[in-house]
Amino acid sequence: MIKQFLTVISSAALVGSCLTSCDTPTGTGAAAGAGAGAIIGNIAGHGGPRSTLIGAAAGAAAGALIGHAIQEDQAEKYGPRPEGGYPVAEWSGQPGLVISPYPPHRLVDVRGIPHGALVRDPASDRIFRKP
Repeated sequence: MIKQFLTVISSAALVGSCLTSCDTPTGTGAAAGAGAGAIIGNIAGHGGPRSTLIGAAAGAAAGALIGHAIQEDQAEKYGPRPEGGYPVAEWSGQPGLVISPYPPHRLVDVRGIPHGALVRDPASDRIFRKP
């Protein structure tokens, strides 16, 4: 009975961490790592609450480290993140094209780039987010 309860709680924690939206890779990595670590700890420790908590802590720490490494890689690639975050481009009304938030506000082809990804404006050489 306790093992089933902890399995349900661990699964709920994993689903919850997948559905949350953190602004930084560090927060997202820590949340995902905690959920996965809780499940792995529960299974490896035969369903004990102590092993679930240890797994969650280890997973959160590993996820935070991985997220921090991703942030450093992005800072090296795109430069330091602006204070309020990167501006978001406007949709142009044409599939695959957005209007750059930077003067001269030219159309930028963003086909194949996922929503929310960072894009470099070729005219101004500055970074913005795809809507």
